Amino acid sequence: MTLKFDVVVIGAGPGGYVAAIKAAQLGLKTACIEKYQDHDGKIALGGTCLNVGCIPSKALLDSSWKYHEAKTGFAIHGIEAKGVSIDVPAMIARKSNIVKNLTGGVSTLFKANGVTLLEGHGKLLAGKQVEVTAMDGTTQVVQAENVIIASGSKPIDIPPAPVNHDTIVDSTGALEFQSVPKTLGVIGAGVIGLELGSVWARLGADVTVIEAQDKFLPAADEQIAKEALKTFTKQGLKIRLGARLTASEVKKKQVTVSFTDAEGEQQMTFDKLIVAVGRRPVTTDLLATDSGVDLDERGFIYVDDQCATSVPGVYAVGDVVRGAMLAHKASEEGVMVAERIAGHKAQINYDLIPSVIYTHPEIAWVGKTEQQLKGEGVAVNVGTFPFAASGRAMAANDTGGMVKVIADATTDRVLGVHVIGPSAAELVQQGAIGMEFGTSAEDLGMMVFSHPTLSEALHEAALAVNGHAIHVVNRKKR
Repeated sequence: MTLKFDVVVIGAGPGGYVAAIKAAQLGLKTACIEKYQDHDGKIALGGTCLNVGCIPSKALLDSSWKYHEAKTGFAIHGIEAKGVSIDVPAMIARKSNIVKNLTGGVSTLFKANGVTLLEGHGKLLAGKQVEVTAMDGTTQVVQAENVIIASGSKPIDIPPAPVNHDTIVDSTGALEFQSVPKTLGVIGAGVIGLELGSVWARLGADVTVIEAQDKFLPAADEQIAKEALKTFTKQGLKIRLGARLTASEVKKKQVTVSFTDAEGEQQMTFDKLIVAVGRRPVTTDLLATDSGVDLDERGFIYVDDQCATSVPGVYAVGDVVRGAMLAHKASEEGVMVAERIAGHKAQINYDLIPSVIYTHPEIAWVGKTEQQLKGEGVAVNVGTFPFAASGRAMAANDTGGMVKVIADATTDRVLGVHVIGPSAAELVQQGAIGMEFGTSAEDLGMMVFSHPTLSEALHEAALAVNGHAIHVVNRKKR
């Protein structure tokens, strides 16, 4: 007998599991298919984010920063810490335990909300049927009124540095080192490369980041990117821009990489090499030839603004579709699709999806950069406020960076908020909330912010847009 569901979700990552839970909450009979297995061979929900992405990397970032602070940052507070050392296996075990708790939590939520978990590989067939291949190779076909594809993404492999899961690893392997490499190479100066490079640099590795692009963090505001490059260089990260990898050779437990830059052919040898050049959508054996679902020229599933595919009743969300590969974007798409299937109106403001890099200092932004707006011919006013002038940042001995607010010169509407510094992710989210409701710089400036807080930096930057800052000298309008 064929099982029938109102909604079948393929993939239990942040897009899929959220979509499944929301659909079930809306009264729809829902199933979710997942095949990812943990180290113990058990199905683990949560996708890349919970298992080998957002959560484990943040656990290691926090652990490594605490170690770095204990070694180098306590003395100024009058705290003497001698003989500080790092137990890497214990740090990795803590990370793994956090992952286990969270993925287990998703399983509990499935049960609580009545979501049926189907273990195995999901493949969309014609007529909104989904073939599920279990881990033992047996298959069953389930019938769906609606299908949500949330198959996610995986690291991009590059021919010059094939991953061997030992000397050369991808982002997943970089979360499992059992000791600190003396020398570490990172291919790619994006979010993943900078975060993982920072983890192991704090623990004592000599880290070199090799980036093919000439510009550092091209998606970020140029002023913020320049500050970030200066800060990371001071922290000891050696960032080689305009350096294109051409080959690698593994010999005697080390890897020698060859690359070309402005100075010509170069070679460097590392104990470990992390390949972090981006991710690509997972579509392998996902769609039957007669499923009717189209892929675009880059291999992503083609969807409209509401995540509907070319087949009525079939949707796709998250990393497998256009847009930024961000867990929060995937989750909100999952909610939107579930709501629309249930007959409710729902949409996402794709212009206000925040981006965050969890280095120290954090880097975050929402809206458009100053360069984007000027390129579009939009006249803007800009206000900045340095954390060096923040009493709360001084008290925490964390004064690097700034808040930058960009507003339309005519309407004063805030068009972008960019932060590098302590709690950047939280401050940018405050900006995103205001921007969603069409806030002006004047509105932010008129709000009462508690004192002393890091949030006051956003307040002052908003005041500075129109030359009204109190705790920093106002610049003339551009």
